[in-house]
Amino acid sequence: MNTVVIVSANAEWRVVKELYPNLEIKNSPYGEYADLKLDSRHLTLFHGGWGKISAAATAQYVIDHFKPDLLVNLGTCGGFAGRIETGTVILVERTLVYDIIEQMGDGAEAIEHYASSLDLSWLPANLPDSTLRGLLVSADRDIVVEDIPMLIEKFDAVAADWESGAIAWVAKKNGTRLLILRAVSDLVGGDGGEAYGNLELFHERTKTVMRDLFQRLPSWLNSIKK
Repeated sequence: MNTVVIVSANAEWRVVKELYPNLEIKNSPYGEYADLKLDSRHLTLFHGGWGKISAAATAQYVIDHFKPDLLVNLGTCGGFAGRIETGTVILVERTLVYDIIEQMGDGAEAIEHYASSLDLSWLPANLPDSTLRGLLVSADRDIVVEDIPMLIEKFDAVAADWESGAIAWVAKKNGTRLLILRAVSDLVGGDGGEAYGNLELFHERTKTVMRDLFQRLPSWLNSIKK
């Protein structure tokens, strides 16, 4: 099975290169990439870049040039304090982009246009490890404290990132199977974000998250129904 793993944020990609220091790095118009043998599987790792623009562009580039049977996105996300715990791995079943502001028409309709439900019927009923299945919301910004009540009330959201919504939308348009696993690196609540103003904390948590996700990945790949 031809599998490409997209890693979005710069901090996440740095960890990947630390985890696998012998990667032979190649360059594309959008980012670095490399081949990796993980257990018995040959994977392509691709640095997708941060934010919706890079995420959408690189997802389409990867689909066009590598023609994956499976696209995987591994990375971090921010959790809402009191609704999820640090380290929780989310198996993303649905994405939506919430930083769309429509003042001439129906804002809810605009948000729904870029929402995606992932077809995960190719995964087994019994998943290989403990994960939370559900929604991940995306925006081109870190979580704003004042947005959290709205995101909970409107969408029952528990966590957010920058890229999943764009990657899921592109993959669905292309009919490409997609697995998104995001782990909570830090929490945001009424008192602010624990990593806000503390970039070193985010970098340290990112190391833990990425190491854990790559350790889990072989079990997920082995569980896939052909």
